[in-house]
Amino acid sequence: MNQVEHQLRLTIEALRERQEHELVNNPDIGLLHAADVSQRVPTRSGPPTPEDMDAILARRKKSRFYLAHPKAIAAFGRECNRRGIYPEPAEVQGRPVHAWRGVPILPCDKIPITRDNTTSILVMRTGEKDQGVIGLHRTGIPDEYEPSLSVRFMGIDQRAIIAYLVSAYYSVAVLVPDALGVLENVELGR
Repeated sequence: MNQVEHQLRLTIEALRERQEHELVNNPDIGLLHAADVSQRVPTRSGPPTPEDMDAILARRKKSRFYLAHPKAIAAFGRECNRRGIYPEPAEVQGRPVHAWRGVPILPCDKIPITRDNTTSILVMRTGEKDQGVIGLHRTGIPDEYEPSLSVRFMGIDQRAIIAYLVSAYYSVAVLVPDALGVLENVELGR
């Protein structure tokens, strides 16, 4: 077993988790903060209803997916069940996922839940061709280990501890305001 290789793999996994958190929550680049005011819709009654999901879906063409906390997906499922609505699942990478009107609802535990037990649901169109949300990264960096990820050997100290500097370069851009919508004040349970 190569201990350094496994420690580096675990470090990169932790860095990628932090990257996902930043892409959703960062006040400068995060999706929750990048949504245009005109694309923010409050829920009608608290829990996410089919009407709420339609309200944010109708504001954009070619929506690729919803992004929601797993508890928000469960709350939406309860509202559908209460009304006797059973949406068809969608297939993403060979696996069935919850969907609404054919648009997959992907889980993201990085979307925060407030003290009032509310959260947000994002819906987005992606890709440069469709003027959607795109991920930005930098390639060709020194000591590139993966695209836009640098691992630089920093040396071995007197206690025989190897040090590496691991850096990730990333951002996200919303190309036009209607590429990203947010359903706000989603209640998770009463």
